[in-house]
Amino acid sequence: MTDLGVPAVLSPGEAKAVLLAAPRGYCAGVDRAVITVEKALDLYGSPVYVRKQIVHNKHVVADLEARGAIFVEELDEVPAGATVVFSAHGVSPEVHRQAETRDLKTIDATCPLVTKVHHEAKRFAADDYDILLIGHEGHEEVEGTAGEAPEHIQLVQSPDDVAGIVVRDPARVSWLSQTTLSVDETLETVAAIRERFPLLVDPPSDDICYATQNRQLAVKEIAADSDLVIVVGSGNSSNSVRLVEVALEAGAKASYRVDDVTEIDEAWLEGVQKVSVTSGASVPEELVQGVLAYLGERGFPDARAVHSAEESLIFALPPELRRDLRLAQRA
Repeated sequence: MTDLGVPAVLSPGEAKAVLLAAPRGYCAGVDRAVITVEKALDLYGSPVYVRKQIVHNKHVVADLEARGAIFVEELDEVPAGATVVFSAHGVSPEVHRQAETRDLKTIDATCPLVTKVHHEAKRFAADDYDILLIGHEGHEEVEGTAGEAPEHIQLVQSPDDVAGIVVRDPARVSWLSQTTLSVDETLETVAAIRERFPLLVDPPSDDICYATQNRQLAVKEIAADSDLVIVVGSGNSSNSVRLVEVALEAGAKASYRVDDVTEIDEAWLEGVQKVSVTSGASVPEELVQGVLAYLGERGFPDARAVHSAEESLIFALPPELRRDLRLAQRA
């Protein structure tokens, strides 16, 4: 069942339909991170260690483990002198210092859009702003960004937190955000912050990444009159979880997140005519195709794609890996 690129218009009398969001699945940052681990395994051999999940998808992690990657939570689990890849979510300067102390060979697969937020944090801190970081406590990306300027940054998880914010100077307050949040959710929090601090300074550009925005726009397009929206993605994937919320807010009668086709409850399809399908930014396309095949076996027609944006962005591999690949080619 393919992405046909045609408008989602139902024919008169058509009983069932499947709408497929486009874009969906892998973004440029995820693609870069996964390829980084694959290339590192090819170049250096197994094992290659990866701090945290390279991206938030259990199938991707399992596949890379089968190829020889070893995933660890912290660097003290990595043997001295070994090769370690930092995940797409980014790490704090303290993690870089720990790696240097233990003589680890590091490859930084942080998404360039996350790196941009890190640079913004350092710039605001250098100008002595209090920085309000909108995001979810415990998320690796939030921990990495906060680590760039811990004395300047405080976490704001929702508008409910705004009343408790304490700053040194209300005229020198700025905000940043986790890149994988819901656009609407972030803007609501920013509005609440600005009500308290009218001189709030915005980041140079919107921190919600292009892929997160595009996938949320796409799910809004297909959810409005859907009986069911299935979002493929892992439970620790912030952007996948947000897609379920966005679908419901856009008018879907029901929406569920599944890691893969095995988690679909057939009861969800009872009385359903229109099913919409999308996937988070760290989801391989074969998992989506598995869901479409499942629907086909239960009488639903081939998916009709709904295009809301085109994506052509490609990120270069980390410079340290590119250098070693060039040296290997010359040898």
